[in-house]
Amino acid sequence: MAQLLELSNLKTYYFTKFGTIKAVDNVSLTLNKGQCLGIAGESGCGKSTMALSILKLVKPPGRIVNGKILFDGTDIVPLSP
Repeated sequence: MAQLLELSNLKTYYFTKFGTIKAVDNVSLTLNKGQCLGIAGESGCGKSTMALSILKLVKPPGRIVNGKILFDGTDIVPLSP
């Protein structure tokens, strides 16, 4: 099956005056075409930040600091939102 979405070592951090918050830290996953994926976890564990990272909608002071987000083979991290 062909890959639709691949996260590789994704890191999204929030840089605040109180310090750095590692909301998504070194996440990797693969989703193939035709598959469904559910993300579950405790409140505040980074689920929403991961989704916002995939959609390139992380607002400052948040920032994708490392990793790749491949959508249909194209790395979207360097692209403008």
